[in-house]
Amino acid sequence: MRSRETLLRLHRFKTEDKRRQVAEIDGMIQEFMRKYDDLDAQVRIEESRNGVSDPNHFNYSLAAKAARGRRDNLMRSIAELKDQLNDAQSALADEERELRRAELLVEKEGGSTAAVAGGTQATVSGIHAR
Repeated sequence: MRSRETLLRLHRFKTEDKRRQVAEIDGMIQEFMRKYDDLDAQVRIEESRNGVSDPNHFNYSLAAKAARGRRDNLMRSIAELKDQLNDAQSALADEERELRRAELLVEKEGGSTAAVAGGTQATVSGIHAR
């Protein structure tokens, strides 16, 4: 019984760890999206100030080009984080299933321990319980 409870605590810890990872990744995505929006606004302001919105034009603003590059890098990072988030959510679902299995095992063992204890008393009185 003791090892089952230890296993249960381990699965609870792992589940909470996976939940924290999912929350961290989700928070990073939200922060990157805010930064992306800020850079996008900066690009639009710079393009309207300069009057050139074509990045291939010779007179395109260098500040807009730099902000555009950072913005595009952020979008790639966001896509990678979304992939990591999907993986982390999948790992969390797997760990939650394992936790449920461990809880059921401990419950079952707790019930069978009580049945064994009750069965021992019944056997002692001459009645064999099953």
